[in-house]
Amino acid sequence: MSLSPQIRFARSHDGVRLAYSSTGSGPTLIKAATWLSHLEYDWESPVWSHLLRDLSRQCTYVRYDERGCGLSDWSVDDLSFESWVRDLETVADACGSERFGLLGISQGASIAIAYAVRHPERVSLLVLHGGYARGRLVRSDTDQDREEVQTMTKLAELGWGKADASFRQFFTSQFIPGGTAEQHQWFNELERISTSPQNAARFMNEFARIDVTALLGQVRCPTLVLHSRRDVRQPFEESRLLASAIPGAQLVPIDSGNHLLLGDEPGWKHWIDQVSRFVARHAMGGQAGAFAGLTPRQRELLELLAQGRDNAQIAAALSLSDKTVRNHVSRLLAQLEVENRSQAIVKARDAGFGAASG
Repeated sequence: MSLSPQIRFARSHDGVRLAYSSTGSGPTLIKAATWLSHLEYDWESPVWSHLLRDLSRQCTYVRYDERGCGLSDWSVDDLSFESWVRDLETVADACGSERFGLLGISQGASIAIAYAVRHPERVSLLVLHGGYARGRLVRSDTDQDREEVQTMTKLAELGWGKADASFRQFFTSQFIPGGTAEQHQWFNELERISTSPQNAARFMNEFARIDVTALLGQVRCPTLVLHSRRDVRQPFEESRLLASAIPGAQLVPIDSGNHLLLGDEPGWKHWIDQVSRFVARHAMGGQAGAFAGLTPRQRELLELLAQGRDNAQIAAALSLSDKTVRNHVSRLLAQLEVENRSQAIVKARDAGFGAASG
């Protein structure tokens, strides 16, 4: 299982270069892009690294920098909701997986929902965290709300790119109010390096006008909705709307005040446990039961098996003896309910294992 990010590029419908990366092995889970991302820096982040690490241990986790952010093109004419959905289409096609799960965090939830409705045959599941169907000016278009949106936009234009982090600290305090000084400092810096002041303002104006409420009833895949109870960036009520309007969706409240869950808070363990069980149950359809109980070591072995490695190569890769590998393979065949190695490879590849060989 590879945890080293390999960054690639794909061109969207209008020629914008999108940076994307995949880590881990197994069934594919694609994260719909959000702003404030940077493929190169997120891996060492005290805010994002636990998410990348834990998801990459159980699936092929694909993420990409949104247009206008990170390693994707910053100078773009179109920063609209439609362009974000089409960018997800581009990355999904570039990954080569015919069927996959989608993770939508914050405004990425609405993008994932729109994609799932357009391409129901490709989406096996939705995991939505801190998401919303209605932007701020859709759910409450009052003079005060409009003024607050304009004020935040002006704050971004004035202070986003400055060395002084006081302007950006306002936004950081909404995303991770419970963060440590180190986490706040890192997130402040991420804001500065991930996008320009002009793009930050454009993003916020577009976020405020998102509206996918008409699409919620058309979602046809299993959906897990998670939201911090005391989220100050996006109200918990928005998750209740998502869960009540998407057919069969499950709502999991998280005991936290952070919009982005941090790895050292109790809510994170609850989050990753719920998501892990949900993905294991739904990502591979009827095969989920056989794969759900695999240990991390068994997943590593199955990944190498699906790549066509023989026992000696697997032993070398995992620093095990040949005899130990033979025993592991025998137990794995029994757990997958197959008769031989060839059947196990076919079943594993159908589930998404073996992709890391390229």
